[in-house]
Amino acid sequence: MSGHSKWSTIKYKKAIQDSRRGKAFTKVIKEITVAARIGGGDPLANPRLRAAISNAKAENMPKDNIERAIKKGTGELEGVNYEEVTYEGYGPGGVAILVETITDNRQRTVAEIRHLFSKKGGNLGEPGSVAWIFEKKGLILVEKDKIDEETIMNIALEANADDIQEQESEWEVYTTPETFEGVKSVLESNGIPILSAEITMLPSSTVKIETEKKAGQLLNLMEALEDNDDVQHVYANFDIPDELLKRIG
Repeated sequence: MSGHSKWSTIKYKKAIQDSRRGKAFTKVIKEITVAARIGGGDPLANPRLRAAISNAKAENMPKDNIERAIKKGTGELEGVNYEEVTYEGYGPGGVAILVETITDNRQRTVAEIRHLFSKKGGNLGEPGSVAWIFEKKGLILVEKDKIDEETIMNIALEANADDIQEQESEWEVYTTPETFEGVKSVLESNGIPILSAEITMLPSSTVKIETEKKAGQLLNLMEALEDNDDVQHVYANFDIPDELLKRIG
């Protein structure tokens, strides 16, 4: 597998602070609402909704909030009319960036996303400019010192994982979107502690960032995009060496 989801690993290590919990709730509620609207309110028959509910529970979201979001999506309760819009652009160093949003005001969102790209040293591109670089994959992070290479390989590949990559402090287990939940379930049933699990967009190639200045600019842009209320996910094809990440904190 040629690509690598460096941002997913960085996000996990930074973790969501308590001050951002409300923002995380908002994003999860939007995802639940849209998932229920598109695929129905039964999580057993709607994999996207099932994943969204799992994320909500990981954020300790109350059950009532989850149920209300589902009912707003299915039309049982009145709710906001959300639409999904994806934006594409370039960051410092020519890094390709894909931004997935859920918004109730497309004009506001595109203006804010364009402003963030421009302010942080990037530029918003045309539709199709970078999307071709990315492929949808499941990504499961497992703490490296909790399991040896042979065991994680045997269990994950037997469960139909696509690939396993070794990083400094974790194993990255990649799956197809269709096998993601099955692989995750097998890992959990074998007592393997999962750090994080998500459906992500994996780049087919990466751009290596080798200076502190460009790495800092790029991470500032990624964080600014992630912090936007309408942004659900941000993906990029950068590769910042671990030693450089440590230097810039």
